[in-house]
Amino acid sequence: MRFVLLCLSLTLSTSPSWSQEALGLAAPADVKDSGLLQHILPRFSLKTGIRVIADDGGVLVLETEPPGDPVFTRDGVIYHLRIEGDARHERFRDWLLSDIGKNTVESFTPEHGAPFSARFEVKAAQTDTVIDGDTARGEELSMTHCGRCHVIGPKNRMNGLGSTPSFAVLRAMPDWSERFEAFFALNPHPAFTQIDGLTPPFDPARPSPIHPVEMTFEDLEAILAFVSVIKAADLGAPLQLQ
Repeated sequence: MRFVLLCLSLTLSTSPSWSQEALGLAAPADVKDSGLLQHILPRFSLKTGIRVIADDGGVLVLETEPPGDPVFTRDGVIYHLRIEGDARHERFRDWLLSDIGKNTVESFTPEHGAPFSARFEVKAAQTDTVIDGDTARGEELSMTHCGRCHVIGPKNRMNGLGSTPSFAVLRAMPDWSERFEAFFALNPHPAFTQIDGLTPPFDPARPSPIHPVEMTFEDLEAILAFVSVIKAADLGAPLQLQ
């Protein structure tokens, strides 16, 4: 009798807890009809104790386009998982992106159609944003006002400060236009930059530490137009943490 109770106690202590409400996963019809969810969801739930079920109104959503994390592909279609800021959601996403999750997806053989693959590369489509304006004037203003710290291009490639990114590096960043549009509010620029009609005058007790950068909205638009047409630096592939 004691042996039976001990075994029951060990079984209950090592079994997953199903006390939490199940998470619903909404997915396109082709994924649901393939049987993939019936293959992977019970395995995730058994491993983690977090119950995930197929549900058209679920908070977890599989879609054929961003936003979301790309988790697997089939017939050239990449499926993205969209989650909310919840620890259980993140656990499911991380499991799908892990080797165990990928192996689970790829171990499924559908009765009809191609198999799913969880190992693929996602190439980001880069769109070139060109801003209308006087690019020649923008280059001249950039050299005058920004060239003391930044490398603008071949004309001052030996100048600039080593601690400041070049215009080509800044241009390669996804939010480059926002950075340039609001540069005067980003440190260290507020200490020495004045945009006519926008920034407040310097505090007399705290004058600009260097010769101030003074420009108008039109000057800023010309600089933006110039930066939009320069060649972005190749920053290489993002670092992969092991």
